[in-house]
Amino acid sequence: MATIRHVLFDADGVLQQIRGGFYTAAEALLGEHARAVLDTASDRERPLLASDEDFLPVLAQVLREQGLDVAANDLYAAVWQNTEPSASSFDLVRRLRAAGYGVHLGTNQVRRRAEYLRTVLGYDELFDVSLYSCDLGVAKPDPGFFEKAATRIGAESAEILFVDDHPANVEGARSTGMAAVHWCLDEGHAVLVDRLAEHGVRPAD
Repeated sequence: MATIRHVLFDADGVLQQIRGGFYTAAEALLGEHARAVLDTASDRERPLLASDEDFLPVLAQVLREQGLDVAANDLYAAVWQNTEPSASSFDLVRRLRAAGYGVHLGTNQVRRRAEYLRTVLGYDELFDVSLYSCDLGVAKPDPGFFEKAATRIGAESAEILFVDDHPANVEGARSTGMAAVHWCLDEGHAVLVDRLAEHGVRPAD
């Protein structure tokens, strides 16, 4: 087994979550239409993850199709910008860095939300390398995402451990030779520490 020198973290579900939950966050604006609107919007968001196209006009179109008099800006702020970083996740990031690992961000995001994570949440200052699908031009679980990630990190794939809450993304990473673990915030950080240890990765105390 190769020695892991870098840990690459997904964002949503691993480092952060939507306050109250994805659908609940929209209910004040959308009521019973929340799930239908957000499911449709999420489907249409996927092709934009690897592009510079703005998501807001797409969201506005979904709202019009549903016959809802809700501003896309308001819904976007209530859901996609209603992000709560996990203090425990970031404590683990700091402990891994203190133990000598490179610690990086690897996330699927449209341009608008990537800029929010960079500027408002300050993620680019927290990670050694920040890898957004809209910058790479390819989105997880495509192996190309992980190949480009390794190049930008400047390491062999086998030296990188990837953490994500979606099994398909974990498999995409593994297909390129990365080590990868499936984990989400709901499982608790003690579980993640155990899964990292299975790959020889141990944060500082």
